[in-house]
Amino acid sequence: MSDIKIGTRAEWLAAREKLLAQEKAHTRLGDELAQARRELPWVPVDKDYRFDTDGGPQTLGDLFAGRSQLLIYHFMFGPSYTAGDPVNSSIADTIDAVLPHLHARDVTFVLLSQAPLDKLEAYRRRMRWAIPWVSAAPGEFNRDLGFSRSIDQSRHNLAQTTEAALPPIVASNAAATGTDIVGYLTEDPGFSAFARDRDGTVYHTYSTTWRGLEFVMGYYPILDHAPNGRNEGNDWQVWLRRHDEYDTVTR
Repeated sequence: MSDIKIGTRAEWLAAREKLLAQEKAHTRLGDELAQARRELPWVPVDKDYRFDTDGGPQTLGDLFAGRSQLLIYHFMFGPSYTAGDPVNSSIADTIDAVLPHLHARDVTFVLLSQAPLDKLEAYRRRMRWAIPWVSAAPGEFNRDLGFSRSIDQSRHNLAQTTEAALPPIVASNAAATGTDIVGYLTEDPGFSAFARDRDGTVYHTYSTTWRGLEFVMGYYPILDHAPNGRNEGNDWQVWLRRHDEYDTVTR
């Protein structure tokens, strides 16, 4: 906190009024972006995708669970992983808590990964999440949307750079998931939205990844309002732990 400014209440009020104008502009811009997001063209999904779920094999339409909107978080849990990484797990923590409110607005939300269902279910039980988690392993869904790739593709992509050029979080998360960097980078995180009309046609309406996912990282906007902010420095996201791994002293 060496760069803090000390001032009077009057100075604080003047600076706060100036900041408030910026915050309001930011809110209005967010409203405009949300509207533009809703106005993207809908793309019919013409492939017969199949998924493994705890209720048996299901189609993409089945995943809506009777609702008209389906949101998917593409959780990084590849075939070589033995556990979900802390960052993706922190996101699932955020989503899990708001499920009743989403259901009240005709929205179904599921996690989706490329690992076999038994691995996903074991980890979901450990984390005590209620959110449904499905495996895309039987088909090409996650690969078609650009969130999964083969080991060979991952190795090829990694060869285009050096491990030293990767942020520290990559090696940290690879170790946390029980795989190596090549295996870890078979997956990307992502969020996708789908709609279904009355005749059962399913449409892909939106997707985003990486920094675009901060809206499902509920702790970041809270930390942005704390005196020290995110305070991550060069160790971006390395501080994150699974919710059952934080030292009790920090709670």
